[in-house]
Amino acid sequence: MTVVYDAGALVAAERSDRQLWADHRARLELGLVPLTTAPVVAQVSRSAQQVQLRRFLRGCEVVPLAATDAHEVGALAGASGVADVVDVHVVLVAGRARASVLTSDDHDLSRVAVTLPEPVALLRV
Repeated sequence: MTVVYDAGALVAAERSDRQLWADHRARLELGLVPLTTAPVVAQVSRSAQQVQLRRFLRGCEVVPLAATDAHEVGALAGASGVADVVDVHVVLVAGRARASVLTSDDHDLSRVAVTLPEPVALLRV
């Protein structure tokens, strides 16, 4: 199953969470490249010394927040009542990829996920 990593997953990777790394490695071995978004990377990237984070991201596809997505993200934010456009974008990317989101905070994400035509599954890290 394809997953989109939210900030909580990247923080866990930086902290060397063994289960997360094992799951990540298993996905890669199956040819399932995990996704994350550029805004999520920006949320957690604080210095070049975050070696584990950078190593983890080498195995991911980082999806940009393109100008063409801005109106759709804004519309989903309005429909769901969620102000955090980073969370909205994560769910949008997951919906497009028919993927689940791996997160440590599913409160806002769940409000966005149910607004999509096909709800997105949220998995706890």
